[in-house]
Amino acid sequence: MEGITTFKSDYRPYKIDKQPRHAPEEYKPKQGVIDLGTTYKRDFNSYKVHPVVIVRPLERQQVKKGKLDTVPTYKDDYRAWDIQKSELYKPQQTYYPPTVRFGNSTTFQDDYVPREIKPRQSCKPSPAVKRSTIPFSGNTSHRLDYVPHRPEFKLARPKDSYKPPDQPLEDLTTHRCDFQGLVGETAKICRPAHTRVAQDAPFEGSTEFRDSFQAWALPAPQVQKVPECVPPAGTMQLQSTSHLDYVPHQATRVLPIRPASRRRNHNFPFQGKSTTMQDFPAWESCRQGLIKQEPQIPSPSGKFDGLSTFRSHYVPHELIPTESCKPADAPLKRSLPFDDVTMYSLEYMPKKLETCPASYPSPPGYLFETTDSRGHKFFRKIAPAVKAF
Repeated sequence: MEGITTFKSDYRPYKIDKQPRHAPEEYKPKQGVIDLGTTYKRDFNSYKVHPVVIVRPLERQQVKKGKLDTVPTYKDDYRAWDIQKSELYKPQQTYYPPTVRFGNSTTFQDDYVPREIKPRQSCKPSPAVKRSTIPFSGNTSHRLDYVPHRPEFKLARPKDSYKPPDQPLEDLTTHRCDFQGLVGETAKICRPAHTRVAQDAPFEGSTEFRDSFQAWALPAPQVQKVPECVPPAGTMQLQSTSHLDYVPHQATRVLPIRPASRRRNHNFPFQGKSTTMQDFPAWESCRQGLIKQEPQIPSPSGKFDGLSTFRSHYVPHELIPTESCKPADAPLKRSLPFDDVTMYSLEYMPKKLETCPASYPSPPGYLFETTDSRGHKFFRKIAPAVKAF
């Protein structure tokens, strides 16, 4: 075999040119000093911050403590009265239940006539088992129609005897070969020591980003020009190497390879009879008619009266309404006039309403003293002058 395919013989390698790669220009920093000043540094004026002074209210003079002899209005105006228990106005009970037993009968007890009920005859067959007089035949279709056949002889396959290997067993593992049982050292912790950084210096207004950042002017991006597409000169060949070099060959169809049939050929004819066809022949059957039960109650003859036992035997009675034991809803009337005098109307003492002095711009009887930082005004009550005897 030459080992040459149509691809190896027809393939023509072409020279592939690499695409030009755009080389970026070398970065050249500009010369000069960068102005790191910001509008925040220029406009911000630092102020010295002092601690806030706690504003406390002015101390008030405590009033001297002494015994206060006062009587509240409740103790002064309230007087205990001896209240007597009022009598009940509930009417006396006039209804008494009867002592004689109720012996009246109902209309159903008077008009109902008991009748004898005859039980209906049951149409259910008796559950008694009927035993046959013919002796039991133990023959079955299988015992009568079964033909024993001689089983075919099967070839016994001899068992292969066990042959132990000639070479000894290598019970060494990679762990036993490579493990030497060396004592290793415990791994050291690579975590750095935790040191707390504390600075006592005051905070400066600059940060590392502000000090280290340098603003550079970025040049405008250059637009790469795409070369214009120039179509090749000449006509295009639309034929491929397969169309030009392919040679048709006359080939024959491959026949399918099927396995040999394992079907056994029997010489005796086929018997189309079965035990079911012989033991269960077809019988002529006819459809059984409906079994109707004869009516035991004869159908009525004549015109229907439309009267029931209740209508024919009912005797109307005159109803006597029962007397109501509920007391009358008439209001209780008295000849004496209504006494509308209460303890509140007798013992109430009207008092004069005094105006709150805080509603005046300058309350009478008080002298202005000072005003605190919150705008609250403090007044002092003017003590009345005492005349000497």
